[in-house]
Amino acid sequence: MKQFYSVHPNHAKGMDTNQLRENFLIETLFQSDKTILSYAQDDRFIIGGIQPVTKELELILNKEIGSDYFLERREAGIINIGGKGVITCDGVEYPMANKDGIYLGKGIKDLKFKSEDSSKPAKFYVISGPAHKEYPIVKINIETANPTHLGDNVNSNKRTIYKFIDPSVCQSCQLLLGMTVLEPNNMWNTMPCHTHDRRSEVYLYFDMDKDSRVMHFMGQASETRHLVVSNEQSVISPPWSIHSGVGTSNYTFIWAMLGDNQNYGDMDMISMDDLK
Repeated sequence: MKQFYSVHPNHAKGMDTNQLRENFLIETLFQSDKTILSYAQDDRFIIGGIQPVTKELELILNKEIGSDYFLERREAGIINIGGKGVITCDGVEYPMANKDGIYLGKGIKDLKFKSEDSSKPAKFYVISGPAHKEYPIVKINIETANPTHLGDNVNSNKRTIYKFIDPSVCQSCQLLLGMTVLEPNNMWNTMPCHTHDRRSEVYLYFDMDKDSRVMHFMGQASETRHLVVSNEQSVISPPWSIHSGVGTSNYTFIWAMLGDNQNYGDMDMISMDDLK
């Protein structure tokens, strides 16, 4: 499991491209018949990709986090961005179509993942954070998620924000998880941008063509930097950093947050005059 250590903003100012990518970008999340996990020390995120193709995969992680099993003291949110699959939680199966999500509370011991069709494998994107209380499993799809419609074609930012794990949909300890879908011919998200010192965030960009890219803007408002992000790559956004992006075409991204509160609207907006 790759470690991503906390970075002070003054340190980030002096990083070159390779250093920025090494410290903030998860370049590989999905490989056939593998589970790939990363650990971000900001709010103790675990970010993972599970792609079962020819066999069922188990999520076993204990030594690395000092517990007897993965969700002993953690909760998790999972969204399938691939073909149809199944998640088995302590013997109970949950079918997962494309863009289906699920909340898993602390205490679940056995987690297994499989695809229905090896030619169109499932791709389970996993986000986990510490949990202090057990909440029930909730299956969420894009129809039952809480949608918010924002933006317009004039500003190239017409999009729908779907809240999957949020107090308006289901209970969780810390985790907030959702998906933002940009309409065709719309490329911008979250501009004017913001920070939230009380929460860290992770972005997964996907539904992109092979040659498409997203320019993900990060850093302090007065010292912005950028990452060039390809399909199915994740960006770790610390509390002090802005997080916004523009693509060479429209795209979809999954956002996840951990921190002091679960108020989605708790943001510190950045004036365009202060952005440099």
